[in-house]
Amino acid sequence: MRKVSAIISLASLLLVSGAWAQGLKDAYKDCFKVGVALSGRNLTPEQEALVLREFNSVTCENAMKPGSLQPEKDKWNWRDADRIADFCRAHGLKMRGHCLVWHNQFANWMLYDEHGNFVDKKVFYKRLKKHIQTVVKRYKDVVYCWDVVNEAIADGPGDNPYRKSKLYELCGDEFILKAFKFARQADPDALLFYNDYNEINPHKCERICQMILDMKRRGAPIDGMGMQGHYNIYYPRMEELSDAITKYARVVDHIHITELDVRTNMQQGGDLNVDKTGAALTPEISARFERQYLDLFRTLRQHSDKIEAVTFWNLADKYSWLGADNYPLLFDKDLRPKDVYYKVLNKE
Repeated sequence: MRKVSAIISLASLLLVSGAWAQGLKDAYKDCFKVGVALSGRNLTPEQEALVLREFNSVTCENAMKPGSLQPEKDKWNWRDADRIADFCRAHGLKMRGHCLVWHNQFANWMLYDEHGNFVDKKVFYKRLKKHIQTVVKRYKDVVYCWDVVNEAIADGPGDNPYRKSKLYELCGDEFILKAFKFARQADPDALLFYNDYNEINPHKCERICQMILDMKRRGAPIDGMGMQGHYNIYYPRMEELSDAITKYARVVDHIHITELDVRTNMQQGGDLNVDKTGAALTPEISARFERQYLDLFRTLRQHSDKIEAVTFWNLADKYSWLGADNYPLLFDKDLRPKDVYYKVLNKE
């Protein structure tokens, strides 16, 4: 009864608000998939109804990351990933798998022996292959693509384009090549993506493109580029976004916007030291927020021949990794659509 009441309540809200005619997935069906990242906290009747109303693709926000799934050797934590995958299976939603290799939230036990020293690379690759293939095979019926490697390129200046992570310290750039090969072996049909933030910055964009070309020459089956899209109300300029999309389209066949949100302060990108205070919602800040979302979607529509999916990084402000005070999504902390939602929906 509680579930039915919640669904009826949300349906009534959408009817009153005028949004019941179509959701984002319907409005953009001729442009690209519209997806959402979910955690276990999002699996409530009211939120599930909103997901089904608006989206046709789902990503696990954290539940499929290596450190979440296998924090210790052979000790698997499938609960939240399975719950989200089962929700998708039950309702015919396809999933973006996120992610198989990331220096943060990694299963660090793979890298070390019992004395805390690096294992031999062969030992590491054996562990990594088992992890990747176990995960990919478990979800291959519902996951249509994977972010295989996440954030392996450095942001700052220097001759070495790669992030100096423990993965890189042990393996150099070879771990990227191996991860993509292991994923392809596990599911020959899945699309395989490299995923990163600050991906619009011209310097980093060039580094990413060169890495992808080099890896493909060495046999890495990289199908697509995941442009994370952690932006703010001041960044990016749409010319930079267009240029980056065009450059990535020259080196891969598939481009997704994978983690879209727009915060109201000056921070952007994937830095985990997030300022969750946001900016006061003055008329000027609200207008900038609205204008940025509308400009983003206009630009993405202009590139709908290249962009295949746009995924919001969670459903509503209350559940965002940026905090509700950053006001980053189209639905507020009470799951109500913001004014800009209707303008995005109507392609203004």
